[in-house]
Amino acid sequence: MAVSDTVVLETRNISKRFPRVLANNNINIKLHEGEIISLLGENGAGKSTLMNVLYGLYRPTTGTILLNGKEVEFSSPRDAINQGLGMVHQHFMLVDPLTVTENIILGMEPGKGGMIDYKTARREVQELSDRYKLEIDPDSKVEDLPVGLQQRVEILKALYRKAQILILDEPTAVLTPGEVDDLFEVIMRLRDSGVSVIIITHKLEEVRAISDRVYILRRGEIAGERATKDCSKTDLANLMVGRDVVLTVEKEEHKPGDSASFEIKDLTVINDRQVKVIDGLSLNVKPGEIVGIAGVDGNGQTELAETIMGQMGLESGDILFKGEPIQALTTKARRNLGISYVPTDRQKAGLVLPFSIAENMILGSQDEAPFTKGINLQQRPINDYSDKLVKDYDVRCSTIHEAVGNLSGGNQQKVILAREFDREPEFLLVSQPTRGLDVGAIEYIHKQILGMRQKNSAVLLISLELEEIFSLADRILVLFEGKIIKELIPAETNEKEVGLYMTGGK
Repeated sequence: MAVSDTVVLETRNISKRFPRVLANNNINIKLHEGEIISLLGENGAGKSTLMNVLYGLYRPTTGTILLNGKEVEFSSPRDAINQGLGMVHQHFMLVDPLTVTENIILGMEPGKGGMIDYKTARREVQELSDRYKLEIDPDSKVEDLPVGLQQRVEILKALYRKAQILILDEPTAVLTPGEVDDLFEVIMRLRDSGVSVIIITHKLEEVRAISDRVYILRRGEIAGERATKDCSKTDLANLMVGRDVVLTVEKEEHKPGDSASFEIKDLTVINDRQVKVIDGLSLNVKPGEIVGIAGVDGNGQTELAETIMGQMGLESGDILFKGEPIQALTTKARRNLGISYVPTDRQKAGLVLPFSIAENMILGSQDEAPFTKGINLQQRPINDYSDKLVKDYDVRCSTIHEAVGNLSGGNQQKVILAREFDREPEFLLVSQPTRGLDVGAIEYIHKQILGMRQKNSAVLLISLELEEIFSLADRILVLFEGKIIKELIPAETNEKEVGLYMTGGK
């Protein structure tokens, strides 16, 4: 379907101000019927704020929103949904034990007198699935579906509510390459049926693959608008950051040490539901080597990281650091040996959100000199140290005394990276180091990780981003259902092959 001249969504001079922060400043965008546009920008550029304004989660400070030429005001997401605007969030809003049909109709159940007409609902869900070739079983439980199909359930939820405009927030963040291709086919079919789509993503190649136009936000303002076909990845990256960006970090030749400094032998982990989440796993990492763990989210990555750091108990096996078993040690004792950790969930495991940036910068070392003397914290050394790390890692904040919970997700991640990298560990466990970061920050973080390799740190990298794995890793281990099922050398494979192993293929 050709893009129509009809403008279905328009913002005119939308601004959103928070205390001390102007998140959006006079934003003007247009979305046409049957068009796919992308929204790009650094962390803190205002992308999510703008989408939350469009979806009724925030009220704009000034400016207007027009749907099909008419001015509208949304007081809640329900208002937006009722006007035909749907949103699929990066973290799915699904109830795992319920069926696909039950999730899709939740809050809009057909029926009379308090009785749900499940048969009608199921038929409507099946018809929607067939119409858009989504291939979803209406009776499947969501908890039994792979993440790619769960995302389709979210899209069906919006379509069931008759959405003609669909906002997708980082839709490929947890998908394999094959699932990304499938999603793009779904989006194209939606576009061909007249649905208009806005995609928020930080993946530049995907912007070029799927969208007709792209808006670039920088520091809360529109920095550019381009027809996607006229832009290269470099053009987009430079517009986002406002400077020349190196998209592919050069990995220098570096000979790793002869023997592993970190090793896992026959590790088995059983979770609190008595499910075996790590099954006889063995691996090793040498000094000056980056080993990448590739896998679809939910195949044991989180449990592996937490077991390595002593936050989860093991059933059997050994964890060795410099030849000595460490599985009996506390997390702090492991860190004191020379181990650093960047956790998957920055808000739950990496930060204390009400604490200040400065306080978070010294977490784990708050009882050590020079940050403490007796029972008292020493504010000047803490402030000096935090000021240095904020500058070195380009943490965007108004002051180091600001609550870290007030920062954007990307800047929260930078606080953790600054704290853990500055310790110059002998073993570095990094899980999703650039999740939610913009290209400028990714460029910097990748250089830092490679710098640790040059300093002979042993690095275990867990990432859902195959491009990141290929850029950084010297070896790739594919994790599937808690087992390492394949070891590959990046130069001798490709993303499609790794993606196949990630889904259990051979």
